[in-house]
Amino acid sequence: MSSVDEPTIGRLVGDISRDISALVQKEIQLAKSELRVSAKAGGIGTAMILTAAFFGLLVIVLLSIAAAYFIVMAGLDPAWAFLIVAGFYVLLAAGLILVAVRALKKIKAPEKTIATASKIPAALKGQSSTREVVEPASPTGRHAR
Repeated sequence: MSSVDEPTIGRLVGDISRDISALVQKEIQLAKSELRVSAKAGGIGTAMILTAAFFGLLVIVLLSIAAAYFIVMAGLDPAWAFLIVAGFYVLLAAGLILVAVRALKKIKAPEKTIATASKIPAALKGQSSTREVVEPASPTGRHAR
């Protein structure tokens, strides 16, 4: 018997599980702390962007009124001047909608990803619907044969 008290396996396993539990708890606390700081910064940034957007809208309204009054100064009736400015915005909105619809029509499902993802369950079971040999690409981008 030695005078030094050697730890038992049970005590070592208990120490390890306690240490791992403490480590996980500290990591969670650290993540929460970092997320609080990031969320606060994100909230402040978002509020500033929204405030700037609000002021931008006010500027657009004021510039629209100014444009209408410039048209009035050119000799047109105020009602027609404001209708011209409003018509400009209607045409602008229609143009943006057309461009957006064209862009949205280009959206397609990720067909290759869906096809390969559907093969994963069979591959995990050790089955294969097709026996493909995947060859590494050469530096020129062509498959070696």
